[in-house]
Amino acid sequence: MKRILTLFSALTAVMGLSLNASSMTTIKLLQTSDIHGNFFPYNFITRQPSAGSLARVYGAVKEARQRYGDNVILLDNGDILQGQPTVYYYNFVDTVTPHVASRMMNFMRYDAGNVGNHDVETGRKVLERWSRQCDMPVLGANIIDTATGEPAFTPYKVVEHDGVKVAILGLLTPAIPAWLPEVLWKGLRFDDMEATARKWIPIIKERENPDVIVGVFHAGQRGNTLVRYRENPSLEIAERVPGFDVVLMGHDHRRENKKVVNVEGDTVLVMNPANNGVVLTDITMTFKRDDDGRIIDKHIDGELRHMSDYEPDADFMAEFAPDMAVIKEYVDTPIGEFTSSITTRDAYFGPSEFVDLIHELQLGITGADISFAAPLSYDATIDAGPITVSDMFNLYKYENMLYVMELTGQEVKDYLEEAYSLWCNTMTSASDHLLLFKEEPTEG
Repeated sequence: MKRILTLFSALTAVMGLSLNASSMTTIKLLQTSDIHGNFFPYNFITRQPSAGSLARVYGAVKEARQRYGDNVILLDNGDILQGQPTVYYYNFVDTVTPHVASRMMNFMRYDAGNVGNHDVETGRKVLERWSRQCDMPVLGANIIDTATGEPAFTPYKVVEHDGVKVAILGLLTPAIPAWLPEVLWKGLRFDDMEATARKWIPIIKERENPDVIVGVFHAGQRGNTLVRYRENPSLEIAERVPGFDVVLMGHDHRRENKKVVNVEGDTVLVMNPANNGVVLTDITMTFKRDDDGRIIDKHIDGELRHMSDYEPDADFMAEFAPDMAVIKEYVDTPIGEFTSSITTRDAYFGPSEFVDLIHELQLGITGADISFAAPLSYDATIDAGPITVSDMFNLYKYENMLYVMELTGQEVKDYLEEAYSLWCNTMTSASDHLLLFKEEPTEG
């Protein structure tokens, strides 16, 4: 009898441990943002190895799936279609082959993606081709089709694992009309993000009754009102609009990992991995259930994981090796020759042959009297000798628009003064900086 009681006690203890273990569910949420075509561990503009890349991210994703099985949610937060020749080639040169960005996201099994401003900048034809070829839904609750008054993209996506429902609402910075001509987004309207979040949160709660609501916002933390558009309201939404458990940010290329308290006293995790796949947002969501299987408690925490700890994934590199070869051949195509080296650095301190080239092109094409241009990169250089397609991306890696405007002398003067105020410091002594520097917090 004593042995039987001892065995019964041991079995009870084991069963208790099993029940306790089964009452806990863990979901992993991974986010990339602002990849800007950085798919491979190689920069096709500088022709040098690059940090980050989706090739490395995929290694981290596979590791998470090996540990957590199907309980992994993978999201992208926009700006994937501009920045490297990898995407330019499939945006505008080879428009017949399925888009490499779609194929990569399908290969990596993304659960959802969000639209970024640089995705809109490629034009509706490219944006819609990419989104149509993705197996995942592409989100954008505040991108409205003006013909129907309804969202042009999927407003939200619900992912369910082990009985846990996670609702994901996608929003884009509405400042598109302040940057881009209507020809690129004709037929669309970009509504205020906070107003859209306030509209959709009750709808999601009523329709889906989710356990977690995640906001995927292609917008920065706060600041910048362009004309009448709030460019970066992500933090304001996290604080002002109850319902979100997590707000994933992008757009401003600034890493962030913190918790804020909203107007109802609930904690919201706010994260941003910055750009180029150098860092991955890694969120662990743990749920406790009662004896009837109902969720009675949840804990959400996150970390920013550096992809330098991962080698480029061999399966990813093998799958897309043909694409890498095609793009490399494209960027290595010779198109001319420079008799001397040019650099953007000169433009910050005086005359610059680099920017003069842009001025000469603009004046020659338009016949205008004055040309305005910006160097965009601080330290871009093109060496003397043969130049290739990749060198043109070194000049401007995005498809900038050329405008012809009629301006008065006062408007020209005001424009120049505004430019000076953004870049140049008001020097009070010889030891002051010429350029206007602003202190930014750095990671410890």
